[in-house]
Amino acid sequence: MVPASKEPALKGQRILLCVGGGIAAYKALELVRRLRDAGASVQVAMTDGAQQFVTALSFQALSGLPVRTSLWDAAAEQAMGHLELARWADRVVVAPATADLIARLAHGHADDLVATLCLATTAPISICPAMNHRMWLHPATQANVEALRGRGVQVIGPEDGPLAEGESGPGRLSEPADIVAALAGAAPAGAPPRPRLHGLKVVVSAGPTYEDLDPVRYLGNRSSGKMGFAIAASAARRGADVVLVAGPVHLPTPAGVKRVDVRSAQQMHDAVFAALPADIYIGAAAVADYTPREPAANKIKKSSESLALDLVRTPDILAEVAASTQGRLRLVVGFAAETEKVAEYARKKLEAKRLDMIVANRVGVAGGGFESDSNAMTAYWADGEREFPSAPKTQLADELVELIAERLKS
Repeated sequence: MVPASKEPALKGQRILLCVGGGIAAYKALELVRRLRDAGASVQVAMTDGAQQFVTALSFQALSGLPVRTSLWDAAAEQAMGHLELARWADRVVVAPATADLIARLAHGHADDLVATLCLATTAPISICPAMNHRMWLHPATQANVEALRGRGVQVIGPEDGPLAEGESGPGRLSEPADIVAALAGAAPAGAPPRPRLHGLKVVVSAGPTYEDLDPVRYLGNRSSGKMGFAIAASAARRGADVVLVAGPVHLPTPAGVKRVDVRSAQQMHDAVFAALPADIYIGAAAVADYTPREPAANKIKKSSESLALDLVRTPDILAEVAASTQGRLRLVVGFAAETEKVAEYARKKLEAKRLDMIVANRVGVAGGGFESDSNAMTAYWADGEREFPSAPKTQLADELVELIAERLKS
């Protein structure tokens, strides 16, 4: 078990916070406070758009350092201040990162202070997207984000939820506490390169399954698919050939991932086995344990005070994959969502299904589990375990994929 550190998570780090021009800029004020609480020194730079939402004076009061707002500051640029600031930073954080700012960073523009700082720095860069969900899901934005990821930029969020304009969807700036947690989990400059998965095929299953009762109703669960999609994206970024078998969810397909959409447990079973052989199978889906023996051809009418359903077991995809002799499977990873006795039930499932690793978390608690953007979990294997404290699912996915790559070598 990995003990939690008692020191501030970002102790001694110099963070350059670049604030973009979106309504979420107000959250960057709280982010400054959180970063300082985590032990970091924070210097703020703002775009012209950001200054329409929040004043530089507010950031200066919270950071305790002068705020830079223009590339054409004569006093600061007398000594090429933008280069000094770029060299000062141990890490650059762009929050909020608007669609326009992401596009300019992806294409290497240097048309304002923030874009120039990001181009001039050699420090790791993290972006925290925030925008309307249609803008986030647009292929141009997704391509720009993947281009930045390909250059090693960390992407934190966005979250799915209510947006400023009254709509809802993926596009909310991650909460400041989640951003700090993601930064704390990122590899510092000069750290050894993270394990890669080049040349490996990874099959991931994600989301729920829906078992039809009749043409109107179904049995389902609350799985959002967010964890499985984040795992697939992380594996693809590390060079793997990824097949994502997805239950009925409304999530964009991660870049570089082949997606197969299914509805029922049987369809997911067939799609997973069609994707084999593979090197790694990660069963993150919440597959229904039972399905109606015979779905009704017509809508079941309300005719009595009670209704008995004749249910039968669905295929145990995880156990069948673990027992499969198809191809070159080197690691089979399962998931367990439990409401009690998490460690006990997870280890029993690990042994009974003959898995190489199982990742378990408690559901039914606030701030984690199904539908949440964050979670906490523990990975178990035959002679060990590792805890993953509460963090955004995107960060947990990166950490889990790193662990899986490590276990391949053990």
